Amino acid sequence: MGSRAVVTTPKREIGLYLHWNGGRDTVEPLLRYCELKGYRAPSADSYGWARLAQVAGNFFGGTCSVGIDAYTTDSRMNPGDNGIYVIESWSIVERIPPYEGFVEQDEYDFDEMLRVFDASMPEGERLGDFLGAEVVATSSLALGDEVWVREIDDSYKPYPVVGFMDDGTPLVSRYDHDGDWSWNPNNRVTSDTVRIASHR
Repeated sequence: MGSRAVVTTPKREIGLYLHWNGGRDTVEPLLRYCELKGYRAPSADSYGWARLAQVAGNFFGGTCSVGIDAYTTDSRMNPGDNGIYVIESWSIVERIPPYEGFVEQDEYDFDEMLRVFDASMPEGERLGDFLGAEVVATSSLALGDEVWVREIDDSYKPYPVVGFMDDGTPLVSRYDHDGDWSWNPNNRVTSDTVRIASHR
């Protein structure tokens, strides 16, 4: 007996089986963690399935807690316990409960589960302090503030704000060119919000 669930996409080609922790209070943080890592989603390509299975497998350990199979039909794939999650990008877009009157589990804290998933990852792949960082509006940044920026290996590193474009877009000290930070678009913070490592 477990706390089973199956995760699939709207195309219903593949199903990821979770034998334990199949409640929404684990599955939603699992999806969000993969999104924060910058992984491609299962609805986009096979690498998304691999990364989702990797994070789940690191968390569960063992050999029989996570499985992957070709998806057949909703009725055949429904494992009971927590039913089926249909995801697009890293969001749940459809929920197929195991039975009428099913009540979603709400036992685990979302942010704590993010930290638990992170602790289960190999040390060099953890998000670490990034997870607990305050989220602020990018428009509120000032010179000297340190913000977390995603690197090409999907890790995050803090960089100080060293200037602003004419339109107010903050620039961080990532790639220098004789003191000109505007030359490389990878120095620009273009998101509406950002996680801040420290204020000036």
